[in-house]
Amino acid sequence: MAGVQTSVALREQGFTGPITLIGAEPHQPYDRPPLSKAILLGTAEESAFEVDFEELRIELRLGCAVTGVRPAAHELDTEAGPVPYDTLVIAAGAEPITLPGAEGVPGVHLLRTLDDAARLRPVLAEQHRIVVVGAGWIGAEFATAARQAGCEVTVVEAADRPLAGALPAEVAAPMADWYAELGVELITGARVAGVEPGTVLLADGRRLTAGAVVVGIGARPATGWLAGSGIGTGPDGAITADEHLRTSDPDVYAVGDCASFPSARYGRRLLIHHWDNALQGPRTVAANVIAATAGEPPHRYDPVPYFWSEQFGRFVQYAGDHTGADTAVWRGDPGEPAWSVLWLRDGVLIALIAVGRPRDLAQGRKLILAGAGLDPERAADSSVPLKDASG
Repeated sequence: MAGVQTSVALREQGFTGPITLIGAEPHQPYDRPPLSKAILLGTAEESAFEVDFEELRIELRLGCAVTGVRPAAHELDTEAGPVPYDTLVIAAGAEPITLPGAEGVPGVHLLRTLDDAARLRPVLAEQHRIVVVGAGWIGAEFATAARQAGCEVTVVEAADRPLAGALPAEVAAPMADWYAELGVELITGARVAGVEPGTVLLADGRRLTAGAVVVGIGARPATGWLAGSGIGTGPDGAITADEHLRTSDPDVYAVGDCASFPSARYGRRLLIHHWDNALQGPRTVAANVIAATAGEPPHRYDPVPYFWSEQFGRFVQYAGDHTGADTAVWRGDPGEPAWSVLWLRDGVLIALIAVGRPRDLAQGRKLILAGAGLDPERAADSSVPLKDASG
């Protein structure tokens, strides 16, 4: 997503030089969200971007893995040989974290690529009993799709609740009920001790029968190939880009899942593994590549993070970053189909999550962008439009 969008944005913003887009996968560049939905369920065959690369004079080099970069020489090392560059944009994405001891065990799957979805589709079609490891966003979405396909599903989560790494306990805890509503067994506080063909072993001695195991325990920036390049990365493995999405090398930019950036809005460095970041960031990168060529000042990248998830018959949207909030305001009952939670800092809205309330999300995102304050009492009244609670 980030690589394609950067290439397209360069052309849209007037860049006329050669553009080469290199990717390790052999497929035409594609969008990832449908992998856990339409493609997995067989209601769509592909999700290739509707981009005419030839018309845009973007050279595609597919099935070509990049193995390293030598900034001093302005060259990439690839399986097909060295590739020179004037400006390099790294949009390498993230790679799923594997379950220790499960590598190579028959019937164990990840869900990150088109090929992963293709391998999982017949598993769902055969209605296997499936164990999902991890109750994060991808685990919930896959469990939803598997139940829609008629599979028996058990989700195993090491934490005491779903989405423990993403949301506060009081917000994530009610979401546990969604699993049972759809007939999914959720086992929390359970660590996987090992995986054998047809069986998942839990640390407490329980054995779960599994026709297939799907691992969704997170992803890490795909930056291992940068070792020895001198391009700076952080403890999380992400490339440490600056506020202009430039790396420690002035001719190299980084965007999307592989890069973190400092946010003045939130006062900390953000690493965002979501679709919207791979859409918005490339526009800033393209503008800054062109600005550098023209000797103009660069543009800052400081978005309001946004993502969505479709799970258990609900549309969940999140905007902002609730880290550092001092007040949480509920709009609606979490036991009902639609509700929201707002996070304030010093009376100013900094983040919200909306379940089945897209209007709250749309209005709240604008308020966050504006740095608007909210009246907590009015904001807590779910019948009051969020825009009318600001002041």
